Amino acid sequence: MQTFIALLALLCSFHVAAVEVRYYAVPDGSRPHDLAPGPDGGIWYTSQPKGVLGRLDPASGKIEEVRLGFGSSPHGVIFGPDGGAWVTDGGQNAIVRVDPKTRQVKKFPMPEGTPYTNLNTAAFDGNGILWFTGQSGYYGSVDPKTGAVRVWDSPRGRGPYGITATPRGDIYYASLAGNHIARIDPRSGEATVIEPPTRRQGARRVWSDSQGRIWVSEWNSGNVSVYDPEKKNWRQWKLPGKEPRTYSVYVDAKDQVWLTDWSANAIVRFDPRTEKFESFPSNKRGADVRQMLGRAGQAWGAESGTDRLVVIAD
Repeated sequence: MQTFIALLALLCSFHVAAVEVRYYAVPDGSRPHDLAPGPDGGIWYTSQPKGVLGRLDPASGKIEEVRLGFGSSPHGVIFGPDGGAWVTDGGQNAIVRVDPKTRQVKKFPMPEGTPYTNLNTAAFDGNGILWFTGQSGYYGSVDPKTGAVRVWDSPRGRGPYGITATPRGDIYYASLAGNHIARIDPRSGEATVIEPPTRRQGARRVWSDSQGRIWVSEWNSGNVSVYDPEKKNWRQWKLPGKEPRTYSVYVDAKDQVWLTDWSANAIVRFDPRTEKFESFPSNKRGADVRQMLGRAGQAWGAESGTDRLVVIAD
């Protein structure tokens, strides 16, 4: 009996230690929106109110801030094949690149005459071209080598929000107001609408898994759905709890699907193999995690409502 109890205690301690949630404070008023782990080991995040790109050193907790320019209001940040931090800056109506070593800021403004695009998020295709969304009804591209910026009207006007690249380098975006996802032809720039099965679902963000399937966070329906481009079919699951509001989606290297549920004030992990959800509620009210990203063994989120970054590590 004593041996059994000792074994049970060991198993329980292993389970507790398997997942750890940690929080890191950022300067008051930062309201961190999106974040991205950098190749330098830091966690870089956007602060819309302050117009800066912040950097957290997880080891020391130290914060640095890089000012992006007059009127800046950055939304998304990702790291490109060139190692730079690429930012969608709605305030400047420009794509901004920050060199993580020198902190040099380079701007790629929208073409002259382009209206306010409300830049949201970005992804790199298989040829190293940056594609971005503008919620005012636009999507576009930047060629980092030439600096050329192109912009297209989205098929159904307002709504383009999240965007992702598949392992093959194909680009898909989600339209929140348009209630659909779309695939971009990188050669012509034409976007083809793909209809989810749930009407008025509010497709907000998208992320590709290792098989090239497109996972979608549905803000209005509270679903997470997945589209298989090869089979051209959909599946969807309702998040647990009362009236979920699914904001972000991120798929890690193990094809675990990470979501944020604003109604539950929680980060949620979904295992496609078992079709089960696991919830990680914040220890503060109104966390409002808008986006997630990660690296090996870590899923990171930005708590825009508490001025903190959060990591779930296993």
